[in-house]
Amino acid sequence: MRNLLSSLVLGISVFVLSSGLAFADGKIEVTDARLRLLPGDVPAAGYFKLHNGTDEAIKLVGAHTGAYKKVMMHMSMEKDGMAEMHAVPEIDVAAGEDFEFAPSGYHLMFMKRSALLQYGDKVTVMLKVEGQRDVPVNFKVVSPADM
Repeated sequence: MRNLLSSLVLGISVFVLSSGLAFADGKIEVTDARLRLLPGDVPAAGYFKLHNGTDEAIKLVGAHTGAYKKVMMHMSMEKDGMAEMHAVPEIDVAAGEDFEFAPSGYHLMFMKRSALLQYGDKVTVMLKVEGQRDVPVNFKVVSPADM
């Protein structure tokens, strides 16, 4: 009976995490989550679309995962013809609004890989939303060529 209960809990967890959507209190939705993996110990980048279906603004304040020792939010921009990247401590998303993390814009920067990863793998990343439970999101590991 104990094994059956454990299998049931594990199965439900896998289903929720593999659905491509993540919800905190049923109102924050994340879709199209991808982790662009580069060779060696080069940092990876994470992209996704976030929809704030709540009645109030939310504040995304970070992320973490067991696959990397450090995850930061960054913004890429061009200044005087040169590409620059800056750390971003938080991102506000108004009620009912969407926010996209995309190449050449906002992204998660994954540094110091601590797990072996291959293209096609799934990595669970916990998005930190101020005042709410962390939001688990399954990121698909992809090649830069697939972006």
